[in-house]
Amino acid sequence: MDYSSAVLASNLSRSCASCAHASGGHAHSERDLSPAGHVVVAVCLGFIGTFGFVNNALVLLLFCRHKPLRSPINCMLVSISVSDLLVCVLGTPFSFAASARRRWLIGAHGCVWYGFINSFLGIVSLISLAALSYERYCTMMGATQADVTSYRKVFMGIAFSWIYSLVWTVPPLFGWSQYGPEGPGTTCSVNWTTKTANNVSYIVCLFFFCLILPFVVIVYSYGKLLQAIKQVIRINTALSRKREQRVLLLVVTMVACYLLCWLPYGIMALVATFGEPGLVTPEASIMPSLLAKTSTVINPIIYIFMNKQFYRCFRDLLTCTSPDRGSHYGNSSKVTKSLRIFRRANGPNAAPCQDAACNPDSDKPKSGSEPETRSPAAPGTVKPAVSLMVYYNG
Repeated sequence: MDYSSAVLASNLSRSCASCAHASGGHAHSERDLSPAGHVVVAVCLGFIGTFGFVNNALVLLLFCRHKPLRSPINCMLVSISVSDLLVCVLGTPFSFAASARRRWLIGAHGCVWYGFINSFLGIVSLISLAALSYERYCTMMGATQADVTSYRKVFMGIAFSWIYSLVWTVPPLFGWSQYGPEGPGTTCSVNWTTKTANNVSYIVCLFFFCLILPFVVIVYSYGKLLQAIKQVIRINTALSRKREQRVLLLVVTMVACYLLCWLPYGIMALVATFGEPGLVTPEASIMPSLLAKTSTVINPIIYIFMNKQFYRCFRDLLTCTSPDRGSHYGNSSKVTKSLRIFRRANGPNAAPCQDAACNPDSDKPKSGSEPETRSPAAPGTVKPAVSLMVYYNG
């Protein structure tokens, strides 16, 4: 451990000369940012830390205050918010202080801790987004109604996300690569610049298993989901094109923000690993790092506040309305209902659907405002179940 500390201290001093001295003043380095650059980075980190904390804390508040939100799929959203909130509490304040003072403040061991905790929580968020996309795909494409009271599958997904991240972020603590200073020396992460086989092999594995693989899962899951929605629209004109466009916009936004936040950081890491020494300047290294941290602000907005269920609860919180308001927080959607009925009706053992879920009008009294559109079905004729989704108001 003493040798490791000495190596880290040496790396810190090469990146920013004053970082190795606990009480010394700031000594300018060729690899340092300008004073104005440090101010800009500090302002950005302050913004990210503040709004990331507020957004994610608000998500947890809504989840605790509104019991109808405590569904299995929302538990996975809360897991993402917890990891992002911890980044804002355990990581961002230290890099903010370092940028404000223009030097790393908590020494070599603090650099290792910062690099580990930020890498761990960042990968938790990435894997959780992939698990969430796959869970949404499985839920919406299921042939039968999901059992919303069963949390086992979702809890297994949450546990997998945290354990998977731990598996990939612990090795640098035990010799497979290492954590050290990054860019101008005001943040710490995996050592991207050492050209040894030990370090390069870890970075390649980290890039593939913790960035590319989650992205492939997200694109596959949402791609299949959009394909299924288009099939439902072709056989059911009641499902409007506007709804398909809304889902498509949401999917494109999620994928684009994933790439915006994490792809520049991955590219920077690969260039620093395989490129010429000094090719990545301090400015070029700090910007992708800031974009990656911005995900703590963006994730709650996309995955939570663009969710109608959470938005209604948020609106009630602002208007001080009682959280117990019956079923208007319904978790199912018309698209989800339609896809399940579509799969059931077109399966290999499709059978006539005669229960209330497929035919909501069976026990529903007619109102004067509802036109009489149904006609008696001929014996032996099965009406397509999917055409009845228009009556579902979940």
